[in-house]
Amino acid sequence: MAHKNSALFSTAAILSLTLACLRGQGLLPPTNLAIHEEPLIPGSKNGATAAVPPMGWNSYDAFGDAVVESEVLSNALWMRDHLLRFGWNFVVVDFRWYDSKADGIRPQDPEGVTIDQFGRCVPATNRFPSASGGNGFQPLADRLHAMGLKLGIHIMRGIPRRAVEDNMPIADSSFKAADAVLPTDDPNRACAWNRDMFGVDGDSPAGMAWYASIARQYASWGVDYIKCDDICFLGRGRGYAAAEIEALSRALANCGRPIILSLSPGPAPLNCSRHLKLFANLWRISGDFWDNWPALNRNFDLFAAWAPDAGPGHWPDGDMIPFGHLCLRNCDVKPDRWTRFTHDEQQTLMSLWSLASSPLMLGMNLPDNDPWTTDLLTNPEVLAIDQDSLGRCARRMYGPPVPAETWLKQLDDGACAVGFFNRTNTSVRLDVPWRHLGFLQPPQVRDLWLHRDLGIQERFTAELPPHGCALLRVKSSLGTAAPRP
Repeated sequence: MAHKNSALFSTAAILSLTLACLRGQGLLPPTNLAIHEEPLIPGSKNGATAAVPPMGWNSYDAFGDAVVESEVLSNALWMRDHLLRFGWNFVVVDFRWYDSKADGIRPQDPEGVTIDQFGRCVPATNRFPSASGGNGFQPLADRLHAMGLKLGIHIMRGIPRRAVEDNMPIADSSFKAADAVLPTDDPNRACAWNRDMFGVDGDSPAGMAWYASIARQYASWGVDYIKCDDICFLGRGRGYAAAEIEALSRALANCGRPIILSLSPGPAPLNCSRHLKLFANLWRISGDFWDNWPALNRNFDLFAAWAPDAGPGHWPDGDMIPFGHLCLRNCDVKPDRWTRFTHDEQQTLMSLWSLASSPLMLGMNLPDNDPWTTDLLTNPEVLAIDQDSLGRCARRMYGPPVPAETWLKQLDDGACAVGFFNRTNTSVRLDVPWRHLGFLQPPQVRDLWLHRDLGIQERFTAELPPHGCALLRVKSSLGTAAPRP
């Protein structure tokens, strides 16, 4: 539960981070000060760098497991026309595109799973007509690429049950499906919440051959992004599918096409952060995230815990952004509705996700967006904080009392992004001397949501509504004396 002292600052921490910002402006000499415990090296573990957090749209929040090709294309066209120039470019077909019987009403059932002669899932052609004739997702990928967009698809960990039951051959190998599957007594053989797949032994030659076969399939379709589910959190007491993560990651690295790897669901285990950074580009830090304040409030603490692990090539992921028109046809989460987040909460979410350098994946049906939502998603100054090339995650600050939680992020040009968040249910009045945040000279301040220069300030004052925020770009004034450590 947040309270007024939840953002107390430690002087040492404030000065360390603020002085790093000032050094980037050339106002202080370099030192051995290190904000991160390890170097931030762009990842290439799957043949794709993800140098900045991916931005795009995902079909799940609006359509569950029942999205059809025409809906994917209508969202893609809206993205091209309204969002692409702001950096939004991924279109991700989520959950169970291979189920020919999915309708948004019927519960998940493997009876409708469509597979090829090698046991690999293929798009259900009654939902994705362009996949007919063995084309897979290539025609859809071609259309998206022609728009300047990229294609992502959701997959489940493992191998289809039907492939195992029929002991189908694994493509380009001497193995069969039964050779790759986990044994019956392995607790990770079956997903706890979906019956489509059996887990694979990622350490075995047959398991590696299976993942290599599906990676080549996705590359041949022109896929740019894979979201693999039931892999970084298998359920309480069941752990983390390390061997399958490694097998899939290595398969993608050798498939001949750069493909970003995102792992789901969360919460990913914090003690596996090193492994995640080695073998994935993104990983979920929470369970499925929906449009309610307790879930958003919880993500402050999750992002703070994962802050040291964000950087170019590896991004802790706060999950899809449930704004706008949701749950048009989702049998898992109801009802059909407009987001329950208030306008203030939506600005808070975008500010927090951007300060945390989280991937930005929209969940609504984009063509239904109203002007307010469109403006929210096309604020270039806020998006620039998320997409900053330095790739630092903001740090939650502790020290002198401030009646709002405060986050500070170093940017590539030496400026800092500062977020003040009111996690309480009542309005708070801010009156914060900038020196309390380590700025030894009055800085230049710009409000990114108001698009307003606030000038050189001794202190920042504002009224924050319940669950509201202020997001600022702060840079030392070039006309003042250089700050001293």
